[in-house]
Amino acid sequence: MSTGFAGKTAVLTGAGSGFGLECARLGAKLGMQLVLADVQQDALDLAVAEVQAAGAQVLGLRVDVSQAAQVEALGAATLKRFGAPHLVFNNAGVGSGGLIWENTVQDWEWVLGVNVMGVAHGVRVFTPMMLAAAAADPQWRGHIVNTASMAGLVNPPNMGVYNASKHAVLSLSETLYQDLALVTDQIHASVLCPYFVPTGIALSHRNRPTEPALRGARPSKSQMVAHAMLNKAVDSGKVSAAQVAQKVFDAVASGQFYIFSHPEALAAVQTRMEDIVQARNPADPFAGRPELGVELKKALRA
Repeated sequence: MSTGFAGKTAVLTGAGSGFGLECARLGAKLGMQLVLADVQQDALDLAVAEVQAAGAQVLGLRVDVSQAAQVEALGAATLKRFGAPHLVFNNAGVGSGGLIWENTVQDWEWVLGVNVMGVAHGVRVFTPMMLAAAAADPQWRGHIVNTASMAGLVNPPNMGVYNASKHAVLSLSETLYQDLALVTDQIHASVLCPYFVPTGIALSHRNRPTEPALRGARPSKSQMVAHAMLNKAVDSGKVSAAQVAQKVFDAVASGQFYIFSHPEALAAVQTRMEDIVQARNPADPFAGRPELGVELKKALRA
């Protein structure tokens, strides 16, 4: 979508905080029409009010992206209000940790429901209407951005469910890029792979569905350790969500597929790829910072 953003329409999920909110703010500055979706109503209301005050035309809808019908309703509302969107940012996501065998069925269903099926629903709902718009106008351009993670390229221990979900998003996005190239030159795709950036994802449990069977249930030791370490790592992040939002818009403008918040973290990705190609056992994930590995082992073995 290299022809500029003014007057174009963007759909952003997870728009109440983090990357979604910062992309909404940037979209408003660039003169875009915005469709903001979030599962947390109060955060969504604040985001809608802010970008409206900045002069943007806005449609805000509370959406649980894990629910197909709700994403379908988001698509129908977008089409009715603004027509086919030029930019779709499938960004809503949740974080979860703990030793992989300690994750419950509900943990798996929640994380995969939001992180994987949320992206899948966005792709399934919005791509056909974007293709229709492209077929009707040779000048029309569109772009889909999916939020994965560096955890989609490496496998940090004690984060298994999250890792699995983000690997799925990366695979889905790479396939989307290739599939779009088969049928059109007017719509492109990107995948965002952030590292530790303060976004609020460490607080995502606040929006977890409260199943009756889980009321009063305590997280396992490994889950509490993972949560504490994630909070510490995210809070110490030196790259802001606003800086990542700018990287997203720059990538859309230039047609760049992979978007990295911390390119220096790619050394670990290279090590993993070499492990695979050379059939080596997985490398020590804490080779660069052994004190973190000592700390994690001590906490889990105590």
